[in-house]
Amino acid sequence: QQLIGEVPPASPPHAEAMDTFFLRMGRLGMGVAGAGVVAQNFLFSVDGGQRVVMFDRFRGVLPTAYGEGTYPIVPFVQTPIYMDIRSRAREIKSVTGTKDLQMVNIMLRVLSRPEEDKLATIYQRLGTNFDDRVLPSIGNEVLKAVVAKYKAEVCSTPPLLPLA
Repeated sequence: QQLIGEVPPASPPHAEAMDTFFLRMGRLGMGVAGAGVVAQNFLFSVDGGQRVVMFDRFRGVLPTAYGEGTYPIVPFVQTPIYMDIRSRAREIKSVTGTKDLQMVNIMLRVLSRPEEDKLATIYQRLGTNFDDRVLPSIGNEVLKAVVAKYKAEVCSTPPLLPLA
């Protein structure tokens, strides 16, 4: 408590310099935080093995896909949709009839990946899970068509290897 007429204690000699230092550090911190907000909202990155199809609220899905790198974006107007373009293995199992009408369990392993120049069309028609929607039906039909040409004995026994 300070009494009337009493002189307040003198501030340390470097107090004004410390005040300006902390003021500048606060401004620098605000600048760094602002740059972080801009980088977070106005830029997007595409990793290797991915492509981005851009959805624009005014123009719809844009026809070009973005490759690896960092790109600018208009927040709240554009939304990046990441799509995997690496080859993926998928196993399709089917129970199908042979030429002599016996049922055979068979499995097909398929390696698939989308064409990069058609990613916008693939996304518009099938979405991001395009391989889950297309491959099972195509694989099942191919298996049935191939197995129907053979008898069950041929399908169930491995081929004989010639002895050397």
